[in-house]
This record gives sequence, C-alpha cells and structure tokens, in this order.
Amino acid sequence: MDCRLGVLFLAIFTCSCGAQLSSYPSNEVNLLDSKASQGELGWISYPSHGWEEISGVDEHYTPIHTFQVCNIMEYNQNNWLRTTWIPRNSAQKIYVELKFTLRDCNSIPLVLGTCKETFNLYYLESDEDQGAKFREHQFSKIDTIAADESFTQTDLGDRILKLNTEVREVGPITRKGFYLAFQDLGACVALVSVRVYFKKCPQMVRNLAVFPDTVPTDSQSLVEVQGSCVNNSKEEETPKMYCSTEGEWLVPIGQCLCDIGYEERTFSCQACRPGFYKSSSGNMKCSKCPPNSHTYQEGSVYCVCDRNYFRSEDDPASMACSRPPSAPRNVISIINETSVILDWSWPTDTGGRKDVTFNVVCKRCGRGQQQCEPCRGAVRFLPRPTGLSNTTVTVADLLAHTNYTFEIEALNGVSALAPTQRQYAAVTITTNQAAPSPVAVVRKNKTSQRSISLSWQEPERPNGIILDYEVKYYEKQEQETSYTILRAKGTNVTLTGLKPDTTYAVQIRARTAAGYGSSSKKFEFETSPESFSITSENSQLILIAICSAVVIIFLTVVGYILVSRFCGHRRSKHSDEKRMNYGNGHLRLPGVRTYVDPHTYEDPSQAVHEFAKELDASCIAIDKVVGAGEFGEVCCGRLKLPSKKEICVAIKTLKAGYSEEQRRDFLSEASIMGQFDHPNIIRLEGVVTRSKPVVIVTEFMENGSLDSFLRKHDAQFTVIQLVGMLRGIASGMKHLSDMGYVHRDLAARNILVNSNLVCKVSDFGLSRVLEDDPEAAYTTTGGKIPIRWTSPEAIAYRKFSSASDAWSYGIVMWEVMSYGERPYWEMSNQDVILSIEEGYRLPAPMGCPVALHQLMLHCWNKERSLRPKFTDVVSFLDKLIRNPSSLLMLVEDIQSFPESPGDVSDYPLFISISDWLDSIKMSQYKSYFLAAGYTTLDSVSRMTIEDVRQIGVTLIGHQRRIVSSIQTLRLQLLHVHDDAFHV
Repeated sequence: MDCRLGVLFLAIFTCSCGAQLSSYPSNEVNLLDSKASQGELGWISYPSHGWEEISGVDEHYTPIHTFQVCNIMEYNQNNWLRTTWIPRNSAQKIYVELKFTLRDCNSIPLVLGTCKETFNLYYLESDEDQGAKFREHQFSKIDTIAADESFTQTDLGDRILKLNTEVREVGPITRKGFYLAFQDLGACVALVSVRVYFKKCPQMVRNLAVFPDTVPTDSQSLVEVQGSCVNNSKEEETPKMYCSTEGEWLVPIGQCLCDIGYEERTFSCQACRPGFYKSSSGNMKCSKCPPNSHTYQEGSVYCVCDRNYFRSEDDPASMACSRPPSAPRNVISIINETSVILDWSWPTDTGGRKDVTFNVVCKRCGRGQQQCEPCRGAVRFLPRPTGLSNTTVTVADLLAHTNYTFEIEALNGVSALAPTQRQYAAVTITTNQAAPSPVAVVRKNKTSQRSISLSWQEPERPNGIILDYEVKYYEKQEQETSYTILRAKGTNVTLTGLKPDTTYAVQIRARTAAGYGSSSKKFEFETSPESFSITSENSQLILIAICSAVVIIFLTVVGYILVSRFCGHRRSKHSDEKRMNYGNGHLRLPGVRTYVDPHTYEDPSQAVHEFAKELDASCIAIDKVVGAGEFGEVCCGRLKLPSKKEICVAIKTLKAGYSEEQRRDFLSEASIMGQFDHPNIIRLEGVVTRSKPVVIVTEFMENGSLDSFLRKHDAQFTVIQLVGMLRGIASGMKHLSDMGYVHRDLAARNILVNSNLVCKVSDFGLSRVLEDDPEAAYTTTGGKIPIRWTSPEAIAYRKFSSASDAWSYGIVMWEVMSYGERPYWEMSNQDVILSIEEGYRLPAPMGCPVALHQLMLHCWNKERSLRPKFTDVVSFLDKLIRNPSSLLMLVEDIQSFPESPGDVSDYPLFISISDWLDSIKMSQYKSYFLAAGYTTLDSVSRMTIEDVRQIGVTLIGHQRRIVSSIQTLRLQLLHVHDDAFHV
C-alpha cells in the first residue's frame, strides 16, 4: 500500500512540473517530446503490468503523459517500455533528455532485496516502423540511469519531490530511424518527460552573408559552410563559417560589402533614404547630402547640385556644391612710367571654395576707339598673368603714353562649368614717359683669369636722365639658367669672381625715371686660361702672403714653449692643491665626479653625512603607508624645509629592533644615491639619523614602478612616448656609467615614473635586496642575482660592468615595448640560462619598430666589448625621436628579420602545430588554426598579426605571445630551408 501511494504521488508531481519544460535552445531540433504530445503516446509496455501510462493536466490544464513503474515487492523484475519509431531526419548524433523522479529504497521497509534505484536506457536502429514487434535482444544499451536526487516518504508528505534531469548522446545513427526503450529491474520510478533532439547550427546572417541551417556531419570534424551575400551586396572575400558538433557557429572568415547606394541596416543592405547617398561600396553608413545638393530618390550614388551650384570632375561626392566667385574688389593701380603695379582685394563671395585664383587680361585701347585689342609685343607680367594666388601683379614694358585696360577675373574649380556667372573687375590707365633705348655696343677693356673689365656708350635715345645700368651676365654654356646682375652708375664695370678660360654672355640695359629700357643683344667675352702668366702686381701679393705666414708660425712656436714651461712649474709646485681629499682617503680631481663606494668607509655614518643631507624630523609629515620594504615601511608624505615650498616625498623607515649591520646596509643606499645628481635618477632629499626612526627621504614618483605602470596602461602610449621613456632611462644610466657606478639590477621594476612620464633609475641596494628578491632564484658564489636581466658573464663569473648593465638595459627595452610582460615568459631560470648560452634571444614584442629590436640585439651581444655604450644608446634614441619616420617599420611587417647574435639552428624544432602551441602554452587554440586551414608550420610562419586576430584569438596578451613565437618559428624555418639549399 505504501508503494502504491508513492506511485500516485509521482503522478501528482508530474502535473506540477509540466510548465517548466516549454522552451528549448534555438540550435536544438526536437524529434520527440512526450510533454508536447496532445494524444496518447502509443508506447508499448512489456509486460503489460509493468510500466503504466498516466494522463493528466498541469496547472495550465495542458494534457501531459507520464510513465511510472513501482513493482518493488517482487524479485526478478524486467519491465520494458518502448517508444514509437522515431525518424532521425538528417541527424547523426542524437541527444536523449530524461526528466524523472525516483524513490529512495531505504525509505521503504522490507524491500531491500528487491528494490533498485536505477533503470536502463536502450535504442534500436531500423529503416522502417516495425509495429508492435518487440525483441529485447535487438536493443543496444546506451547507459544505466541513476538519480542524483531521490525522494522519501517524508518528501511525499511535504510534497517536496526531487526532479532529475539526465541527457545521453546516441550515435552516429545510420538507419532512417530508431526506437528508444527503458528497462526497469525493480525501481520505483516515474518518467515525467522524454525529449529526443539533435543539434544544428541555425540559419544566421554574419558579415552580411546568410549561412543556412546546417547539421554537423559527424562527431569530430567541423563543417565548413560558405555563406551567400544578402541582396544588394557583393563578396569582398568569400564568407565562410564552421559549424561545430555542438551546433555553434565558429571562426567567421570573409565578408560581403553593401553595393554603392546601399547601407547595412538590420543585417541586410538597404537603399539609402532620400536626402542620403553612398558613392562607394563598403559597410559604411549612407551620408547626408553635402550642402547645396539634394537627391529625392532611394539608393542614390551621389547628390545632385542645386540650381546655380556645381561640382567639378575632381571634386569628391562628399564635397559641397559650389559656384564661381564674385568679382575682385578695390582694384588699385600704381603707374611708374611704362610699368604698372595692380593690387586688389579678395572677392566678397569665394563660391564656397578655397581654390580661388586670378587671371589678368591686358588690353590696349586707342584714343577715341570704342574697341580695344589684346596687348601685343614684349609686355611682361610679374610673376605671371594667369593662375595668380596672390592679389598683386606687376606689368612692365608697356608703351609710353598709351591707354591700357586691365581686366582682373577671379576663378575657382567650377568657373569653367558656369561661363555666364564669371565676373571680373576692370581698371584703365595711361602710361607716360618712355624708357631708354637699348645699349648698342659693349667693349672689353681688360681680361684676367677671374675678371673682365667692360665699357659702353650711352643709349642713342635715353628719353630722360639715365639713373643707372643693369648688367646681367652668365656662363654661355648655362644658357641663362643661372645668372648674376650688377648695378653700375657709369658706363663701365668689372666682372669679378669668374672662372678661368670660360666664355660669358653679357646684356646691359639702362634705367630712367620711366623704368628700364630693353636689354642689349648678347655680347660674349672669355676669361684668361690658368696657364696665363702672373703679373708683377700679383707676384708682390703672393710674396707678401708667404712672408706673413712664416712670421705667424714663428710667433706661435715661441709662445707655445713659454706657456709649457710656465704650466710645468705651476704643476710641480701646486699639484697637491689640485686634489680634493675625502675622509676615507679617496682622492678626486676637481670638476670630475667619480663614484665612491660607501662600504670603504670604516664608519658608515661618515659616508652618509658626506653625501646626504641631514633633515630635521619635524620637517617631515607622513600621510599614509604605501608599501613595505626589506627594512621597514615605505610611506608617502610631505617635506617642508625653511624658506622652501612644501613638496611630496617618499619616506623609507628603518623598523625598530634593527641590528647595526642592518642600519649600515639601510643607510648605504642613501650614501650611494646622494652622489648622483641627474633628472633621470631618483633624487635623495635627505636622511634622518640623529633621531628614531631612521629615515631616508626621496622625491615622490606618483606612478610607481615602470613595469606595473605599463601593465596598467597596456597599449595606451604612442611609440614616440615609449622611446622617450627609454631615452630617459638610458640618460640616467649614462650618468651612472660616466661616474663609474655599476647598477647590477637594472629592470623595469626598479625604474620609477612620475606624473609627467619621466622615468628615473632607482634601487641602489643590490647586495642586500637581492637576497629576498623572488626574481633572484639562481644562487652563485657571491649571492643571488636576477637571472632574466643579467648578462651571461655576470651569471657565470660575477663580472659586473657597464657592459652587463647594457645587457640589462636591452631587457628593459623589451619590457617597455611589451608593456610589462615577464621576460622569457614561463621559462624556468635554468632554461633561460641554457637558452641564452645556446644563442636564443627574445623576439621583438608586437608593434616593436625594427630599429628598437636591432638595438636590443646589440645589447644582448655575447661579446660584452661589442655591446653599445650608454652614450651611444642616448645618441641613437635621440636620432629616432628627431626622425619619427624611422619608427614606422615594424618587425611584424617584414618577412626577413635581423639576425640574432645567437644561432637559430639551435632553436627547438617542432614537428606539428600541436607541438608548437603546447610549447608556448596556447594549446586551447589548436582547433582555431585547424578550422582556418593552417595545417603546417610553414603556413603558420607566414601569418601576420591580422591573421591571428581573424582566426579568433581576441585576447591581446595571447596575440602577442603567438606572434612573437611565429617570428622565432619563421627564423627557424628560414634557417632550415637555407640548410636544405646548401645540401
């Protein structure tokens, strides 16, 4: 009786759960849904007293059908329930979703030997409906179904029943249809819902291409589907997508572009609305008609100009229609005898264009004549009569006492399209006195290698008082392309600075108050050859020059001897005065700054007081703690010195309970820092040693360490800004190198950045800091060192020098250009050491100019003597900053790369794309490369950053890692191909 009540409650429960099963994903196609069936399901139960079909309604009074069985009091139960024949349509992989309830056997007394808590799911393929035939041995088992949640008698009383959902895959199905069967071996179970479905990639529009409903063909491969462009569009690149076995579209490739006159709207190409146009194909929006134009039709390619407005052939469709300009204004003429200067103002209306020019037309009008004729003869316009961009012109060589009319017309790009709208301004003038006639004869008086003396007679008709003569001469072979002009008051002149044995052409014209007359004909004269004898006058000049030179040399030698003797005496007498004596015995020449190691002082306090300023603790105010260092807290605060402005500072404190050795190590950094005075080195403000706590005060850098700052602002700076940061770091390191200081821990984490993006070198405590530095995981005889930033000789032999700092600077360059990525990524320190020894060098980060990567490779030269000096680095970066175009070529834009100092033949050789992606920890993208058609390493080596984006790699960090590895792979394959060629 207890068991039967459980079954009835199962039926009641099914009614309360039916409304929750109504909606399914769009990529699932139902073949069977027991809940959706309105009539009897027609399923066969064997034996007949096993599974029982119960019909009911849910809370919305919708008919539902459930099957239940609960023969748990009898042994050897074998109850089967078979569905009707289910056509598979085009599906190959089928999904079966079961919703059921099951009773806990422990909650039913006296049935422990007969009660089960599972049932079995079977299927049978067939090409047609077999009717009522049922043979259980023909069925194949899919799985044993167990409940995640079972209910008890208490649940029945409280009406809190557990509904289980299980989904199983079946396939591949090859026959036309199949049956499902459920086997009960003694459970108390109720099938609330049975849904059989398959997955498909539903029809969709992507990149203006329609992709039809697609059912995956098998269980492992992606199905390539070619889309068809929507109406009024065309292929830019064949659109493709891949349908996965889960019914999802992957990796869109290619796209369609809307035709001219159409724009993308609601996943289709629709005609531009009236008043809008589109003149080129593409997926940009239609543009509104530019000013002074219109269109009343849909799908317009361009807009028609309004009345009296025009568009030239060279004007783009996006340009406003325009009209010819109005006439020039305020024409002024200044007459100078037979020349005139015309000046005017710009038109009031330029027609809406900026390409306004002016033409000047000259007309000669006779007295009493109504008609004028164009000017003839040698009238000259300066600079020219047409195409003037300025509002002034000079007209020369006019006839004397003649009437002239000048018409000045303003033109623009559409004036030729509207000849009736062209306007001009006119001015009439009358010339006065005529210019002189040409000079008739020119004679040569004297000739030398480099000069010619000439004379001539006054013109036959001077037409007034001659003010001066213009002499124009040039080399005959130059054909007047380059000439020189002299002014002469009289009728003679000497041409100087000429070439020996050369023919010169000469023209002369006279000037009166009426202006210049016409030029004479060309007269030709030759200079003397170089072998020509020297005159006595020239001989005297040469002799004087030689004597002067001998006297000057003699006086110079005597002076040098006297000065040397005097300086030698001064050096012997005062050599000790030219040195500066420090308390620790170090000597330094005045004016030459040299680094002094504070550890050489017997008393560290002496070094601190010698190089650092002692501050009064009352002048320091701590605002907040910003971090913790090795010896204590790091705070930010304010420093207010007497008669000085309050400034923000960073404050390092020495924690209580310190040892004398810790105090000495803490203050040694201040002793080092206090010796440097450079805008790119962190500035020491002072120390507090006479009171507690002991404090080091430095300038405050608002943006913190460079590596964290770059990671926080990934891809937000221009290349020039990054080069500027690198230039600042190099300048600071040049100062340290010049003073003889070796940093030994140059890394982006030890560069600080202020609010103006100025980078400053900091952290001068390597010997103590590195003992607790997680980056210094490799121990040598002398302590721990930062492997990823340290040169090979420093790792192997602890040979630190400015050259090893140059190696570290190359790593800092790589950190900056990669926006704070970890050098060598996830490689272990031991692998880094071995790889560098074998010749491996970091590839260029994405977006890195070739010039910068070349500098990195020079810094990473195995021979330290071949690495660049910091002076050279600063000079090189300055040239890049002054010539930004040198930074335009990126490493990923070229096919061949500069050779690394190492040997690419030692790089690891990969056999497959899978191995390669595994090695760089990017194995999640294997299917992306396969789906995009990249099946060989050779094809991968030709990929660009854009190709990587197109296959679906969207994370910027992953893009960088893959592109960097492709560059290394490309070098490796080039080396392999070269070896094969030589073989």
